[in-house]
Amino acid sequence: MLTRKQQELLLFIHERMKESGVPPSFDEMKDALELASKSGIHRLITALEERGFIRRLPNRARALEVIKLPEAYASIQQQPRRGFSPSVIEGSLGKPAAPPPAALPKPAPAAENASVSVPVMGRIAAGVPISAIQNNTHDITVPLDMLGNGEHYALEVKGDSMIEAGIFDGDTVIIRNGNTANPGDIVVALVDDEEATLKRFRRKGASIALEAANPAYETRIFGPDRVKIQGKLVGLIRRYH
Repeated sequence: MLTRKQQELLLFIHERMKESGVPPSFDEMKDALELASKSGIHRLITALEERGFIRRLPNRARALEVIKLPEAYASIQQQPRRGFSPSVIEGSLGKPAAPPPAALPKPAPAAENASVSVPVMGRIAAGVPISAIQNNTHDITVPLDMLGNGEHYALEVKGDSMIEAGIFDGDTVIIRNGNTANPGDIVVALVDDEEATLKRFRRKGASIALEAANPAYETRIFGPDRVKIQGKLVGLIRRYH
C-alpha cells in the first residue's frame, strides 16, 4: 500500500510524462507536492522504486519510467483525459486525494469506515527528551475521520509523562504537521534542534513552557529560540495485547 504522498508523486510523474514525454524535475516535484526540500522527493522516489511502481534508468538525467499505477486508478487511466489537473496531486500525508476532473467517472462515496495510510516516523519521548522523527519506519492505517486538513505522521510514545492526558507508553500518536501551536495544545517540540518530546505547549512571558501531564515531571522552560514546534496531536491509537 502506498502512502498518500507516494501516490501523489507517482500520479504527478505519470501525468507529466503523458503530456511531454519527459519526467518532471526534482524541483517541479517538490513544488507540486508542497515539500520543503528535495530530500523528501528522493525518499519518495526510492520508496516507489522499492515497491515496483517506477524504475530509474541509469546514465540518464531525470530518467524515470512508470511501471505500474495503483489498482484504484486503473479504470480511470483507460478513459480519455484532457491533460493534467493539479487537483490530482493536491493534498498531503494522511489526506484523501481530491476527486478527479468532472469529465471522468466519479468514485463512489467513501465508506464510513474508510481509512488511509500514515507513515510512522520513529519514537517520541513522553518523559526525558530523545531524538525523534527519523525516517519512515513503517505505515499504519488510520480512520479518515481522525484526520483533518494538512499533512499527518505518526510517532510511537516512549515514557509516562503524559499519562494524565490519556497518553501511555507504547501508544501511537497521530500528529498534524505544523510549526505553530496555541497554549494548551499537546505538541511535538524539538529542543535545541536535537531532542524531541511530546508535551503541552504553554507560554511564560517571552519564554516557552513544555508542560507534562504527570506530577512526577517538572515543567521545562526554554527561550523561544530553543524550541521548534513540529506538529500538534490530533489522535491516538492504542493496541491491547
